[in-house]
Amino acid sequence: MKLTLLSAADLRAALPMPAAIAAMKAAYAELSTGQANVPQRTALPVPSVEGVTLFMPAYVPSSGLGAKIVSVFPRNAEQGRPIIHGVVIMLDASSGEPVALCDGTFLTAWRTGAASGAATDLLARPDARTAAVIGAGVQARTQAIAIDAARTLDTLRVYSPYPEQVKQFIAEMQPQVGAALVAAQSSAEAVRDVDILCTATTSTTPVFDGQLLKAGAHVNGIGSYTLHMQEVDAATVTRARLFVDSRTSALAEAGDLVIPMRAGQTRVEDWTELGEVAAGLKPGRQSPDEITFFKSVGVAVQDVAAAGRALAEAKRLGLGKSVEF
Repeated sequence: MKLTLLSAADLRAALPMPAAIAAMKAAYAELSTGQANVPQRTALPVPSVEGVTLFMPAYVPSSGLGAKIVSVFPRNAEQGRPIIHGVVIMLDASSGEPVALCDGTFLTAWRTGAASGAATDLLARPDARTAAVIGAGVQARTQAIAIDAARTLDTLRVYSPYPEQVKQFIAEMQPQVGAALVAAQSSAEAVRDVDILCTATTSTTPVFDGQLLKAGAHVNGIGSYTLHMQEVDAATVTRARLFVDSRTSALAEAGDLVIPMRAGQTRVEDWTELGEVAAGLKPGRQSPDEITFFKSVGVAVQDVAAAGRALAEAKRLGLGKSVEF
């Protein structure tokens, strides 16, 4: 049996961001129309170090069969180590035979950015020109790349409570995006008057004031992934039309929505899956002044769709390393 190994460099070469965004739209549509088979992911906490390992299988007819194992250990940042580690294994959908092993750390960040790119393309105002990212880590980097790919941006503000990280972010990312990157001195400065906002933090409490959002703004929230985490406040939730990657997953893991839901400030019936918009089943933005909020906790169809598309293109381009297994 031969197994193809795809590194981060292989994956990025095989799956440019516009292609990744297209893959997310297709995967979300398959999820929302019932074509994909996606069990609820299993979370295995490691309380002694405040970490968690997630097991995420999926079958996506257009992309293939696979599973991701990803670990999220926020305290790694204290030692200067990556917070997220992961692998994605792809299987032959006709035989179940393993065919590829992908760098899941890169793929997680890339497909998460692409999800926000898909939401931005479907929900943000077509004339959006300004954006902001709160957070300056790995996830924030792919958010910047994705929203820059989805809209022609003039400026993109970056805020983190750690100024040195913002400085490093701008130095590293400016060559990779068309928008001019600007350091914001506060979350309020980052948020005020922007057309598109992305939050990519591990905060358990809101990182900006939703009352500051301008009419017509679009928000992508991707940092919070448990029921006790709430990086986006209730003001945003009550002001916006709400979109999710999966209602089932959001109910199980999205504190940004579940906390205000328990307070009677939103109802699950009011949450639209992004795949319903991508499939043409429900409308996206309905007016220029409407505020839209896409909350993503991540679903396995994203990983399988991204890995499947990357694997097919990698084979065409001769990328990756083949090993006997």
